[in-house]
Amino acid sequence: MAEIVRSVCQGCHVECGVLAHVEGGEIIKIEGDPEHPMNRGFTCVKGRAQNEVAHHPDRLKYPLRRSGERGSGKWERISWDEALDGIAEKLTEVRDQYAPESIGFIHGTGPRSSLYSTPLLATALGTPNVISVDLHICYIPSLTGEKWTYGTSILMEQGPEYLNADCIMVMGGNPLNSHPARGIEILEARKKRGTKLIVVDPRRIELAAKADLWLQIRPGTDVALTLGMMRVIIEEELYDKDFVEKWCHGFDALTERVKEYPLEKVSEITWIPVDQIKEAARLYATTKPAVMHHRVAIEHNLNSVQTCRALGILVALTGNLDVPGGNVLPMSHEGLIPQHSLWESPRFRLPPEKESKRIGADIYPLVSGPESVLPFVVGPLANETIRTGKPYPIKALFCAGGNPIVNMQDVKRLWESYKRDLDLIVVADFFMTPTAELADYVLPAAAWMERDEMCELSYVNYISARQKVVEPPGECWHDLKMSLELAKRIPWADRNYLPWEDVDAFNDAMVEGMGITFEELKGKSFDMVPMEYRKYEKDGFNTPTGKVEIFSTEFERRGYDPLPFFREPPESPVSTPELLDEYPYILYTGSRHIEYFHSEGRQIKTLRDRVPDPLLEIHPETAERENMKDGDWVWIETPQVKGERVKFRVKVTDTIHPKMVHTRHGWWFPERPAPERGCFDSNINVVMTDDPPREDICGSVRTRGTLCKIYT
Repeated sequence: MAEIVRSVCQGCHVECGVLAHVEGGEIIKIEGDPEHPMNRGFTCVKGRAQNEVAHHPDRLKYPLRRSGERGSGKWERISWDEALDGIAEKLTEVRDQYAPESIGFIHGTGPRSSLYSTPLLATALGTPNVISVDLHICYIPSLTGEKWTYGTSILMEQGPEYLNADCIMVMGGNPLNSHPARGIEILEARKKRGTKLIVVDPRRIELAAKADLWLQIRPGTDVALTLGMMRVIIEEELYDKDFVEKWCHGFDALTERVKEYPLEKVSEITWIPVDQIKEAARLYATTKPAVMHHRVAIEHNLNSVQTCRALGILVALTGNLDVPGGNVLPMSHEGLIPQHSLWESPRFRLPPEKESKRIGADIYPLVSGPESVLPFVVGPLANETIRTGKPYPIKALFCAGGNPIVNMQDVKRLWESYKRDLDLIVVADFFMTPTAELADYVLPAAAWMERDEMCELSYVNYISARQKVVEPPGECWHDLKMSLELAKRIPWADRNYLPWEDVDAFNDAMVEGMGITFEELKGKSFDMVPMEYRKYEKDGFNTPTGKVEIFSTEFERRGYDPLPFFREPPESPVSTPELLDEYPYILYTGSRHIEYFHSEGRQIKTLRDRVPDPLLEIHPETAERENMKDGDWVWIETPQVKGERVKFRVKVTDTIHPKMVHTRHGWWFPERPAPERGCFDSNINVVMTDDPPREDICGSVRTRGTLCKIYT
């Protein structure tokens, strides 16, 4: 009879509670945990297929060392002692020849444990250069914009209280695909409460098809729409006067700013009719309570931070901040040390004089400087530094939980740079990815069902225990164990930043202040604190003025515009009309299938059978004009990276605008030969650049809204 183990899936950001059925040391089935507050029994196809990840024959199981030229695909199996000693020796050489900051650490998206283990190891080695593959276009624009508006991020999956809302507005997100347990709550609210739904998206996604109002926006223009909506709300006095008067700073300045955005101008910018802009503004402002949700689509352009600021202001303007059915401020357990907070805790940060050496600290001080909330090196800037050696060389790279060769822009240039410019590359992962193919050492990482750890990344008022379901295959290790054991091999590592003896001691330390052990948390599955609302009434907001800063005093101090504004994308029908003859379509990319989490999952049969090919979505009029049909393989080029092209399979659909085309991202082909494994064939990042211009505050690049051409 199968044993059932409660745990938390990590197939994406959502972290759904699951029941794993185990027989003979193998997971035979995964289903949703009906008692878990995140998903209440639901699990998606990706979650149900996680047993195929655990037991996949291609899992990395033992440490490997390169035995031929870098990228030759020649490897030898070695012991962990050999791997750690060799890595420690090479890191010491880099430190001695250059400096500690010439060692870089890079990670991908959360919630994998490398999100905290990587910065801890970096700090122990004295380098401030923790690089993110994608934070500059995923979460940091929102965290930065919202932090300096009302103190925290509450517009993504953490914050919206859908089930109590009477109006939901979704902008630049597709939660039914990207955060399905939360997306289902939207549908449930509509069914049970009759909740009104506004969806802003260039495509008629499933949620848009079910909406009361769908605004088909031109990519990259979300902030103009939001400013237009705020103009309607202010002019028609639909805002929450009491909340604005008591709790908002800078309302008069906003009143003047929105005058720069008459609805005719906004309509021209966004391609949305004036009457729809008015309808959306009135519906959101007058249907109480209302909730706002956005995701990364609005962050993939040069308006990223200001767009997130504008949406946060819209929530406050209408009085939907920290109220039932609105966007609620997170709660915390007394005594808890959240794992993700270790990155920002003064206890685990380098002294300011060392943090000021971080790549980009002078360029992006709010995200990379000593005073930044969640300090990291903006990925494109790190790539530039590795290539040029300026302002100083990066010569060693430890990559855990990321696949930059697929997921960063201009990947052919990045591939050559990694091969040429780095003295050491270490990759820790589950499978041999294109990034791992360039490594000197490849370390086998334990997957989520093989780890004991706490989950709190996406939650508003509860924490949950992810407990080990099965033993890891071969010699796979927890990411944190890699950091702890490597630090022990390096005499100059400062163990004050990694003070725990092992992973168990770390887990206990995180919950010790709550008066429990991690084992006790595992027995409870999750721990919840009662939700409180209007928490700002006790202590105000965590901003310089203690209020919602419509006019940001911090942005003003830093020389940024203290109010949201619109900037036209660098390549667009407006800014570069001379390119339209050659590049007639607007390219929209970065959204995902429910089957895949960015570049993960392409080797999982259940998922790949459902989505075998990278798709290019085009309108029937476009298909007729270009003489294309369903199933054709066609080429895409952009003006961003001249001379490069990638191929996609056509899907003809009327869900997209005739002047736009849409591609998925993260495509590589694990079944194809090493070392490239098809990472240049259908990877849209081959034709996307991370060169300037970049967004001023956090370095976002424009992956949505550029121009392209398609041909057979």
